[in-house]
Amino acid sequence: MSAAPLPAPVVARLARLSPAPAGLTLLRSALHTRRLLLLKALLVRVHRHRASVEPGALGRFERAWDLLERVERRHPAVVRDVLDYPTTGAWLAGALAEPAGPAFDRLLGHLDNLAVTAALRAGGALDLTVETPDGLLPLPGVGRLGVAADRVRVSAGERTVRFHPDGARHAAPAVLTLTDGRRGVLTGRGPGWRAVRPLHGSAARLDDLDPYRVPSGAGGRVVVAADPADTDHAAWSATWRAAQDLLARTDPGRAAEVARGVRAVVPVLPRGPRHLGATLSAAPGAVLTSLPAEGRGMVETVVHELHHSKLATLHELMPLYGPGRDAVHQVGWRPDPRPIAGVLHGAYAHMALTDLWWRAVTADGVPAAWRHAAGQQFDDIHDQVGAALLILLESDELTVEGREFVHQMRQHHASLGAAPLAAG
Repeated sequence: MSAAPLPAPVVARLARLSPAPAGLTLLRSALHTRRLLLLKALLVRVHRHRASVEPGALGRFERAWDLLERVERRHPAVVRDVLDYPTTGAWLAGALAEPAGPAFDRLLGHLDNLAVTAALRAGGALDLTVETPDGLLPLPGVGRLGVAADRVRVSAGERTVRFHPDGARHAAPAVLTLTDGRRGVLTGRGPGWRAVRPLHGSAARLDDLDPYRVPSGAGGRVVVAADPADTDHAAWSATWRAAQDLLARTDPGRAAEVARGVRAVVPVLPRGPRHLGATLSAAPGAVLTSLPAEGRGMVETVVHELHHSKLATLHELMPLYGPGRDAVHQVGWRPDPRPIAGVLHGAYAHMALTDLWWRAVTADGVPAAWRHAAGQQFDDIHDQVGAALLILLESDELTVEGREFVHQMRQHHASLGAAPLAAG
């Protein structure tokens, strides 16, 4: 993606892990530009190869595109919010990679869900019928309707939406209400409706419903979405609140960044007895995680994964390393050798943790157990990050911008090691 040169001071602050709002604003702008480019690429592909798309799927795609454009003219902020939701990126990546055929046609149908979501969040009259494959109508970031029908009529007034599944027109419909028109907040009730639940004090939602929340082969690892029926929403909410409180006491600036930067927390199954955290480069702002045992584990997972997302978005805007090569490098935090991209991502995310632990040791009002554990973890990881930074600087695989970024990272890393850590 071509772009104007980025402000050097903002990039330097990102390299030094600053949670200042300017960095997140820059990355959000880059993310939105990227989404629009990918969406346009999908449109161009559909139009160029329309003969290979099943006519019904083509008609639904074009109708959804028209609806999205109409809503965007009236409520651009709502459409932007829907397009920038993390799972929209995962869907786009999957659709653009899928060869022509029934699976591609099925993926195109998700644009209907996005357009309907935007239209309902924007408010106003709407009357149309949408397909419900597998008896499900997902509204990304809002919720999911389950029906025993292949089609659902969506009938909306200024602030109220009713869903009428085929063959059940006389039954009481599920109903959504636009409770906050300025932000496009919908609340629902009725048969078959399940809501995506907000997480207290942040932009994040506990998303255990979106069909693209964990695409197959996520992150090159086996990541399996937790079944919504098995999600203990009260436990997730309590752990999130505990994490918020702990992070605010440890690093208020980072707490504010997390509150703005994480848009979806996706429950996944742990890997054996181990806690699992992951991100998708196509879905920045989503944290895939099993339920940590306590708030401290949630803090560490969210901070670690948020920095993977930040670096992935920055790399799309300003390439930090060149195309993949065969060279791999050993890092301290993993047993398997990593390509240069993995070394940089791991160093950045682990340095964010060392920064967090440094603050946990030095901040006032931090629980003694957290202070002690943070000091031990800092000692274990700090040297490993330093070794990885040397690997990066000795490599010829970084771009000029990437090398400067790593130099800035190394300066921040050195500043963390300069202060004594009292872990007792």
